[in-house]
Amino acid sequence: MGKEKGFIKIERSHPEKQAVDQRIKHYREFEKVFTNDNAEKQSERCMDCGVAFCHHGCPLENKIPDFNNAVYEKNWKRAFEILDSTNNFPEFTGRICPAPCEASCVLSINNDAVNIEQIEKSIAEKAFKENWVKPKLPEKELNKKIAIVGSGPAGLACAEQLRSKGYAVDIYEKESKPGGLLRYGIPNFKLEKQLIDRRIDVLKAAEIQFFMNRCIGKDIHPKSLLKDYEALVLCIGSEVPRDLKVEGRHLKGIHFAMDFLTRTTKKLEGLESEWIDCNNKNVLVIGGGDTGSDCIGTANRMGAKNVIQLELLSKPPYERTADNPWPDWPMILKTTSSHEEGSDRKWAVATKRFISDDGVHLSGAETIKLEWRKDKNGIFKAYEVEGTQAIIDCDIVFLAIGFVHPLLEGFLSEIGLALDKQKNIKTTQYQSSVAGLFTAGDAHTGQSLVVNAIAEGRKCANAVHAYLNEDVSVDIVYNEGNPFAL
Repeated sequence: MGKEKGFIKIERSHPEKQAVDQRIKHYREFEKVFTNDNAEKQSERCMDCGVAFCHHGCPLENKIPDFNNAVYEKNWKRAFEILDSTNNFPEFTGRICPAPCEASCVLSINNDAVNIEQIEKSIAEKAFKENWVKPKLPEKELNKKIAIVGSGPAGLACAEQLRSKGYAVDIYEKESKPGGLLRYGIPNFKLEKQLIDRRIDVLKAAEIQFFMNRCIGKDIHPKSLLKDYEALVLCIGSEVPRDLKVEGRHLKGIHFAMDFLTRTTKKLEGLESEWIDCNNKNVLVIGGGDTGSDCIGTANRMGAKNVIQLELLSKPPYERTADNPWPDWPMILKTTSSHEEGSDRKWAVATKRFISDDGVHLSGAETIKLEWRKDKNGIFKAYEVEGTQAIIDCDIVFLAIGFVHPLLEGFLSEIGLALDKQKNIKTTQYQSSVAGLFTAGDAHTGQSLVVNAIAEGRKCANAVHAYLNEDVSVDIVYNEGNPFAL
């Protein structure tokens, strides 16, 4: 497995990135793909570790040591075949996955983990270049039709899996182009949209049908889909954003982060005439996660005067603490490429109210520092620190504080779907309370990662197949804990 003692002799390396002063002038990807030589060299670091804990970290259960070893042996086609057997879209996960597999890499106990994500990205790009990526047509048609609502990562993965089993699959999407979160929620500088188009072409070649600008509940009633198809799968995401209900929330200049990112992408794609322009503006991003980071990178590309990011939690440590052992996800400080491009990060700070000079437009935000400590029950809670109020001047605020549940108004309530306590769609092995109606992705688990959505789509496809074939038994494990939820 890899080169003997390669993990000792070879240091972890990263692909070349365009310099900050150059990349903030455009919205294209700025990180290069490993050369074949670099990827092969990095794959030598993969250890023959006996128990490959990277499997523990990967929601897709990618066969990571196997494809690493194939790259080391320069058998790139074999590496792609191994990767493709578990991951429908490695070109996406190789770019935007936070790589929980690397956090669980045995080498990361006392060294830098194997650069699994970049090796995966290299395999995917070489596969497309060499024309190894083929449509997954079935050996036998089953003459059964399935409708999928939503063309995000869960919907696309579910569609490909079901089509490969022999089902006719139709995807309904409310937007004018497919991709869901991949297209509209991920900035172009992290995932260029021609990469999505390239994959959609493969799915179309597999005879998966796409029906765009079809909003379920508005253009089509779900009951008609349940009547016309043997099964219906809802992959509609978790679209309702968490709000910050404080004084001054109504002021002009306060936006949900996903509205900002979506409108930016649509403007760049020629699908929107206007965007939320940050040029020469003081920008405040509330929320310390990846969506907030994406807002920072986008605002900087628009020429923002200043960008500040607030986080409720205290600043994480640089290394694991005793109560956060390997191979759990490391709760340590993360500095993204957007942070590198310029922002002032403030930790343990809450927003008390928004301020206006004219009563209409935002001019600032009043904040207060927090102290996190355990209460009498041993639960960490935030306490405001007296005398630490401050005013942050800002022209624009982006609320990047997560999503609460799928959009419930309209067809979800009309067809009487049972919901769980978080208001996600309640299921038993991916089937909802309505016979023949399944769900996968964020509408099922709550807001999570793209890699989780792909895994959800695959598992849901197995559940649908079992439902439509009584002689098929499928054991599906669903992790209610959702350890990688954002």
